[in-house]
Amino acid sequence: MSFIDRHLGPRSADAEQMLETLGYSSLDALMDAVVPSQIRLDGELQLPAPLSEHEAQAKIAGYAAKNKVLAQMIGAGYYDAVTPAVLRRNILENPGFYTSYTPYQAEISQGRLEALLNFQNTVMELTGLEIANSSLLDEASAVAEAAVMMHRANRKVKNGFFAIDSRCLPQVISVTRGRAEMLGIPFVITDFSEGLPEGDLYGIVLAYPGNEGDIRDIEPLIKAAKERNALVTVVADLLALTLLKSPGELGADIAVGNTQRFGLPFFFGGPHAAYMAVHKGMERTMPGRLVGVSKDSAGKPAYRLALQTREQHIRREKATSNICTAQALLAIVAGAYAMYHGPEGLRAIANRLHTNAARVATALKSAGYGIAHDTFFDTVVVEAAGRADELVAKALEAGVNIRRFDENRIGISVGESHGEELLKGLVEALGGTLGEADAQYDLPAELLRTDDYMQHPIFHKYRSETEMMRYLRHLADKDLALDRTMIPLGSCTMKLNAAAEMEPISWPEFANIHPLVPENQAEGWHELIKDLSEWLVAITGYDAISLQPNSGATGEYAGLRAIRSFHEANGDHERDTVLIPLSAHGTNAASAALAGLKVAGVATAADGSIDVDDLKAKIEKYGPKVAGIMITYPSTHGVFEEQVAEVCQLVHEAGGQVYLDGANLNAQMGFAQPGKFGGDVSHLNLHKTFSIPHGGGGPGVGPLAVREHLAKFLPGDAYRADAEGKLPNDAALPISQAFFGSAGVLPISWMYIAMTGAQGLKDSSQYAVLNANYIAKKLNDKYPVLYTGPGGLVAHECILDLRQLTDQSHVTAEDVCKRLMDFGFHAPTLAFPVPGTLMVEPTESESKEELDRFIEAMETIYDEIIEVAEGKVAVEDSVLRNAPHTVDVVSADEWDRPYSRTQAAFPVPSLRANKYFTSVGRIDGAGGDRNFVCECPPMEAFDLEA
Repeated sequence: MSFIDRHLGPRSADAEQMLETLGYSSLDALMDAVVPSQIRLDGELQLPAPLSEHEAQAKIAGYAAKNKVLAQMIGAGYYDAVTPAVLRRNILENPGFYTSYTPYQAEISQGRLEALLNFQNTVMELTGLEIANSSLLDEASAVAEAAVMMHRANRKVKNGFFAIDSRCLPQVISVTRGRAEMLGIPFVITDFSEGLPEGDLYGIVLAYPGNEGDIRDIEPLIKAAKERNALVTVVADLLALTLLKSPGELGADIAVGNTQRFGLPFFFGGPHAAYMAVHKGMERTMPGRLVGVSKDSAGKPAYRLALQTREQHIRREKATSNICTAQALLAIVAGAYAMYHGPEGLRAIANRLHTNAARVATALKSAGYGIAHDTFFDTVVVEAAGRADELVAKALEAGVNIRRFDENRIGISVGESHGEELLKGLVEALGGTLGEADAQYDLPAELLRTDDYMQHPIFHKYRSETEMMRYLRHLADKDLALDRTMIPLGSCTMKLNAAAEMEPISWPEFANIHPLVPENQAEGWHELIKDLSEWLVAITGYDAISLQPNSGATGEYAGLRAIRSFHEANGDHERDTVLIPLSAHGTNAASAALAGLKVAGVATAADGSIDVDDLKAKIEKYGPKVAGIMITYPSTHGVFEEQVAEVCQLVHEAGGQVYLDGANLNAQMGFAQPGKFGGDVSHLNLHKTFSIPHGGGGPGVGPLAVREHLAKFLPGDAYRADAEGKLPNDAALPISQAFFGSAGVLPISWMYIAMTGAQGLKDSSQYAVLNANYIAKKLNDKYPVLYTGPGGLVAHECILDLRQLTDQSHVTAEDVCKRLMDFGFHAPTLAFPVPGTLMVEPTESESKEELDRFIEAMETIYDEIIEVAEGKVAVEDSVLRNAPHTVDVVSADEWDRPYSRTQAAFPVPSLRANKYFTSVGRIDGAGGDRNFVCECPPMEAFDLEA
């Protein structure tokens, strides 16, 4: 049996029955009716023939073998770390964690929310600040977010600028420059050894340690900044903070950085979880997702995402950020790493790294080299006039990669796995003898932290592998992920993440490659990336692609930045307005604002398509100001809009560019190519269409595909930036710190395409459309499908309209979502893009049996709604309003509800054989927003929660 046969849910006999239900004789006939003829692909996708699982793994193993795994002591923002096997096996390689969706439905997400809260509390404890988010995309973009946040939050300084430390990593400076320039925020790059720059400062960004590993006493700078009403961001190494005074103690307002060294491999640059922590009072302006604590219907503490997590959808272009997801899976690993080691274990690792770095410095100074800095954490900069290349070569002969700063200086960053023999060999290769550390390299007492941290029992409880394994199982058991059930979320494409696709990402030959190794050490990576890039270009019909964007929202931002840069290069400086249909994702508008563009809404017609007359009116109104339009295709309403080619033509005639959101590409692979029917640029979602799992809210990959005229505006390589953050030849500035973004998960999509081939991708789209139409047809009589195309058909998703039922019964769409949990289902997308509706996307990977199980659940719920509508039970007392039902509720000695325990817990017979119970009842979201709590439960509650 081929891979595609394993990937698709319905068997051929099932597909025939489903087609018969829909009234079509074949999948081809169905697709002819769904996909408009004017955009249909003429011919087949030009892709290699599909490989079997065994053949694909053999080929990718050949690529892996071309990567050379050496000891990585390059540093530069990426450090050698050890992933404990218990975390690798039970988180990174556990579908209970990696197949879950962003925890918007908190009752079925308590496990990963608890894990993310552990991450937040780790960050809060080590940074000494009161609020932390549950991860950002990478360190460089986190600093950029902090800079924008200071500009937005500082109400005391008008018409000022921010200053960024020249000692920040080059990728940090370059990415921050790009963000600031798009928004028109003035900034300077400053050597703070000379004090603060003159003028009105929104804020300052300080490196701690610096690019060269050096540690300065930054407290006087922070104090001086505060005296001038400036906010202060500290870019801090989280592991170093186990030894050094925390940013909070030093007086900083914001701390940002990376958690890669908390148990995460290099992954050739990503994905890794960045962090941000702030003082209390700033949380409402902080970007990213934030886990808080509220209470459920029984008064029990329960975790949830806070309101500001969703604000980029609510506030659109007025949002504080366009971030939708981040790096949840990696944050969970980092948080578990901190728990597994505890404060004493983290301190021991940090002390060992510093001591070994000091020993290296002592040995090389004795050998006649200069040591650039006496105060450092784990990175030693060695001075050797004109000998840098020679020393890099000598280290390479010893099996070690080190960093070349310039022709006179090298850097050596000591990592967690670097043992005695390795250090001895490296020092000897450079002409020294490893011995004890000289006291001159001791960290000064005035820089050391003396406060206690990580004192909560959660950081002391799970030391043995047995206990950690069981704790992680306990967390996974609280959740509903794809390993338990269909996740029918519209616009999110929760399809199979096959085991064969997932396996290579853990191979050392991929995972343990630093992004700055010489090219001949990463030949396999480059060949894999070349394959994947060419395949994505062939699938989409564009001319060039960047794999740098490390989320869908980042892809949106990069695409809009390319459009704006294109107009600027052509002298069209007035083109500053992007047209966005009112049905678009909230992140579309937020991304446009981040790219320095204004937003003008375009109305939606009665059938859910773009209102062409309103589009024409907007084009006439804005005229030469039109920069472009953002279209999601198929539309967010779940249909192929027949007039898409006309829409593209109208915008092109007005001088604008067409951005086609690739979120819904899963409906059109092999049938239509956005680069051929009018698109100038599209971001893709490898974590949707191309099988990279969502990971509970990340990692994501949002590559940017463009036509030839936009290729020069694709994001550049941050590591080629000069001291000012600019790139050679005026190349476009980067939007992420690693050139290939979240490269570590690219093998998943490579495997998916290699094993499906052109016909397999086409089959995936056909079956996605078949499954969606089957659900729409079966449920339409009870839950009318809001928008359809010709013949009453939908694309890959459908919107079920509950508004009339709600008017009759006061049962809301949210009630239905919570009741579905009693059936063991993750809810569809709630209230988007139309309030009072549910958007359902089954994907191609779900079997007819699973679809029928969902249909049965929705039909049963319909009957329960009708009982309320007919007055047989009050909505407040109904099984719907009281859902979900926990074990505590249904096993209580007393039962005073107007429905039975059986109806509550086992509404259909099949649940008696396979039942999932939520660990909490319905959560008070509004109460949690009013009374925001962002920390572990207090110690006295710990036994209750364990």
